[in-house]
Amino acid sequence: MTVPGRVEAASLLLSLDPSPWFVEHARAVAEVAGWLALRIESRGVAIDRRLVEAAALLHDVDKALPADDPARALPHGAGAAAWLTRAGHPELARAVASHPVMRLSDRGDHRRWAAFATREERVVAYADKRARQRMVSLDDRFATWRRRHPTGWSDAEVRVIRARADRLEADVCGAAGVAPRDVRRLAWTAGAIRTARGMRP
Repeated sequence: MTVPGRVEAASLLLSLDPSPWFVEHARAVAEVAGWLALRIESRGVAIDRRLVEAAALLHDVDKALPADDPARALPHGAGAAAWLTRAGHPELARAVASHPVMRLSDRGDHRRWAAFATREERVVAYADKRARQRMVSLDDRFATWRRRHPTGWSDAEVRVIRARADRLEADVCGAAGVAPRDVRRLAWTAGAIRTARGMRP
């Protein structure tokens, strides 16, 4: 069981023929996660950077699956984990399954996740909260979710989820030794995707 490298992760992503919009979001999350993982490692904190980068690039693959794929019937995140496991990469399953914002709700078994989530899971989950097609703040990301899903959460749920997102941000940025406003992207995905495209038949 080997964590896919950058080009292999990009090849897995491209195998689903994702839309340009989808690729831009995957790239943004992967580059934020990669930057954070590098910062964390540079401070002497153990983290599997390769796993973080691959899981972040592939975190939304269930959204790109064909309609008849059985993983599409699973909740978001769990479907991506199931597809990656089937593709021979079960080592990515936990980090991918843990990223949806609902993990921060009581519906998403937050208490258990908060107690047992690995550093890698936390970085991928946080990076997804900081990226759309470009890097954004938590305020931006939550405003977008509220606009797109106006009846999905009660006001009380939103307050709880946002407070937990703030704690996740403090944890990840604290480990990286940076303020949230100073988080950046590590530019690695364009080269990996270009190489992966060149290898396709």
